[in-house]
Amino acid sequence: MSMLKFLLPVIMLMKLKSDWKLVQFGLGSFSFLVGVNCFNNSPMYMLGFNLGLDYISFLLIYLSVWVMFMIIVASQNIKNMDNFMSVFVFMNLVLLLMLMLSFCSLNYLLFYISFEVSLIPTLILILGWGYQPERVQAGIYMLFYTLSLSLPLLVSLLYIFYESGSLIMNLTDISLSDELGAMIWYFSSVMAFLVKLPMYMFHLWLPKAHVEAPVAGSMILAGVLLKLGGYGLIRVLPLFQKISLMYSWLWVSVSLVGGLIISLLCLRQIDMKALIAYSSVVHMSLVLCGLVIFSCWGLMGGVVVMIGHGLCSSGLFCLANMVYERLGSRSLMVSKGLLSFMPSMGLWWFLLSVSNMASPPSLNLVGEVSLIMSLVSWSELSMIILALLSFFSASYTLYMYSLSQHGVFFNALYSCSSGSVREYYVLFLHWFPLNILILNLNLVSG
Repeated sequence: MSMLKFLLPVIMLMKLKSDWKLVQFGLGSFSFLVGVNCFNNSPMYMLGFNLGLDYISFLLIYLSVWVMFMIIVASQNIKNMDNFMSVFVFMNLVLLLMLMLSFCSLNYLLFYISFEVSLIPTLILILGWGYQPERVQAGIYMLFYTLSLSLPLLVSLLYIFYESGSLIMNLTDISLSDELGAMIWYFSSVMAFLVKLPMYMFHLWLPKAHVEAPVAGSMILAGVLLKLGGYGLIRVLPLFQKISLMYSWLWVSVSLVGGLIISLLCLRQIDMKALIAYSSVVHMSLVLCGLVIFSCWGLMGGVVVMIGHGLCSSGLFCLANMVYERLGSRSLMVSKGLLSFMPSMGLWWFLLSVSNMASPPSLNLVGEVSLIMSLVSWSELSMIILALLSFFSASYTLYMYSLSQHGVFFNALYSCSSGSVREYYVLFLHWFPLNILILNLNLVSG
């Protein structure tokens, strides 16, 4: 029953990397099989080889496979133009394998290694299939932000091993008497995940990487890679419970104020992709708040928002890419009046935008309500900023929707160009779980 039956199919698919349809079919059936696998009531299952799952890692692995399947369906352009197709598929599968390893490893060191290796395929995707010449700068930003703050994490993990003799999650126990040492140790362990999340102030690599990445890079970044940061915090913070509670005010205040600033920044974006990327920084700042205050509601809300945001952002990036493929521009100044240009896409824009501003029946609503409850119970003062955050998240989403859908469309275009069945299929696969999983919240909130 070990995790190998999850990892082997991905390794086998790498062999078939030159057959696009077969890989697509393989990933689709594999995501179905991963979904069927959740049938247990035990806290940890599928143990063996230092790998194992609990509810949170199962959900995130399911999300990774699901998003990867949709990426291969959405990146049809790379196959049509024969743009190094087999290398592209291979990179995506390597990335999927690393993500699955990091979500199911029980050993902190294995988690660290797969967490870092997942950076390399992402970088190659951005540099190899990105759109603009600035993609090199975006890749370097991403590389250096991530690497400079994850070296302290490695040192910290080795020190934990030296102190406690074990690096297995939930078995590692550490105690520190020296306060300054404890503080340095705590910060060096947590920073790597805050960059991945990304927390406000460490988020500068994210909009750059998103804007320059191909649709596959954007979808995997928004869908899964940001969740690595949250998952790492869920796993690492319990080690530093006492000292983390001393500093939770810091993370919460920086996140809330930063989320507010970025919401205002979203209101003056003209690049679709940049707007969606910045909005995901706002969502993840709430998740960070929920995780650092160590409440049950906070953890549950954080996980639900991570899943919901993964599906929703990924779908919005898909839509932005579909517009980009037709108009050759992501600017909201050029892509006005899409309702008259792509009428039946208007519905999907509406459904995904509405989910993005956390309206029922999307997962984002459930997650954000429980996050707001946990934050308000931690400090009543946070109500003010939370109210502003909710208001602005609705306003920048409406701004994006109304500016792109309404207005007079650019006359150099054809009269009408709606989507293909493949595109509606991808959008449906994003939207359906996002709005149906609310029927069974026990599954999502574990």
